[in-house]
Amino acid sequence: MKKFLPVGVHIFAEMINGNFVYVDKTRWIYEMARIPQAYYFLSRPRRFGKSLLVSTLRALFEGRKDLFKGLWIENSDWTWKPHPVVQIDFSEIQITDAGTLEQSLLAALDQLAEPYAIRLEQNLLANKFVELLTELSKKFGEKAVILIDEYDKPIISHLGKGEAGMQIAGQSRELLKNFFGVLKGANVANFIRFVFITGISKFSKVGIFSDLNNLEELSMQSDYAELLGYTDDEISRYFKDYVPALAEANGLSDEDCLENLRTWYNGYRFSQKDAKVYNPFSILNVLKSRSFKTFWFETATPSFLVNLIKERDYPIPNIENLQVREATFSTYDLENLQLEALLFQTGYITIHGYDGFLYRLGYPNQEVKNSFLSYLYDNLVKLDNITLKEQYIRLHQYLAQEDMNQFIETVNAILAAIPYPQLQGKDESYYHTVFYMMLAASGVLVLTEPLSSHGRVDMAVEFKDKVYIVELKCNQSATEAIRQIREKRYHEKYLQSGRKIFLLGINFDTRERAIKDWRLETL
Repeated sequence: MKKFLPVGVHIFAEMINGNFVYVDKTRWIYEMARIPQAYYFLSRPRRFGKSLLVSTLRALFEGRKDLFKGLWIENSDWTWKPHPVVQIDFSEIQITDAGTLEQSLLAALDQLAEPYAIRLEQNLLANKFVELLTELSKKFGEKAVILIDEYDKPIISHLGKGEAGMQIAGQSRELLKNFFGVLKGANVANFIRFVFITGISKFSKVGIFSDLNNLEELSMQSDYAELLGYTDDEISRYFKDYVPALAEANGLSDEDCLENLRTWYNGYRFSQKDAKVYNPFSILNVLKSRSFKTFWFETATPSFLVNLIKERDYPIPNIENLQVREATFSTYDLENLQLEALLFQTGYITIHGYDGFLYRLGYPNQEVKNSFLSYLYDNLVKLDNITLKEQYIRLHQYLAQEDMNQFIETVNAILAAIPYPQLQGKDESYYHTVFYMMLAASGVLVLTEPLSSHGRVDMAVEFKDKVYIVELKCNQSATEAIRQIREKRYHEKYLQSGRKIFLLGINFDTRERAIKDWRLETL
């Protein structure tokens, strides 16, 4: 294999000099950088290549042409003129509280000036930032480039930590607002060549960036939909030496291996343009380990999101089929945290479609869906019998083997282990949610309320060779559930699929906290 997989490598120079695979994104970078004075903002989920992009921009503006040999931009009209670069990574800044944040930024500015033999005299944060930019530009004779990575770390690291955490987040927001506002000031505008700010969250412009109203938002621009992440074509082009090894290790053909990669790791879409990308972190790890696992999800726990879901009693099955207006994506603020916007920006849901008015959102792929619902299940479904907590894993096996007796028995065992107060007074939607989380967490491909031409079925469970059309009832009958499936013809969309079709009616008895009766029919 000619090049190494860059797992954990996010410094551009190290990637090129170390003979690692670099997926060439320089044609998009060129379009950003060629404008004489530009201010950009880009949000993307964690582990999506933001830090590598910042590092690449730094090398570009430092004029390090040798690093770009063989890349798209080498044959462009880029001038390779060196500029002074101010790079701040907020993941390396102390952020215990707003006071610590301010002192850490003051120290960071002094450190940035030191290699250039510049001694900063100002004591106030905003004034020191202005002084650094002006002095650098004067010394170089060129305008400065400002690169900000993980700008939102001082805020989001305090969310989900009670009222005290929210207060620190608010104070940090005000400090950042004043800090970034320096970049718009008339006294520094003539010293700035390029500004790029990136992070996970997209805070509204009336928040952090209200004083920086010339900041161009790239996050949902179609022209930059493929700037970060890997496309199908890029997987085939840059990782062609690794896919056959992954296929062989898993007993798959190359074609089936690529299809598995799409199912598990592709699907992120960030604009109206139907352009889907893979999460780079997951792809690099699956190719290195030669095993299909949940790599991205395990790098962080979404405890804050789970707390919000619990607090708002959010209907979990609805996450699969959300419809929102574009305004949803631009109302992210501390005083108005919308769960849909949070889920989108953090990468747990993505765009599935756009009809000109509404965006349709859902899970990007099986890695995220299965992992997230498994995490929700573990945190929201509290069981008296801990040994039963892992029993849901077998549900996938029972459905694959068409062993319905074991399937129903396992579901009932789990329901029986849920403490009575947790189930007391719950209606059909609660049982629907728990049943849905069990199935999805088991690793099966379950679609909740998939739309047919005649309405919406509760859920469909899909395998390569079969599909279960499931209708759930509470305190009614399984016969009634089957009758509704047939009457509404929920199964019609699968008739030409070549798969075996099962109709599964399930009736929960809320008094006995169990499946009272069930019925399975084959078409």
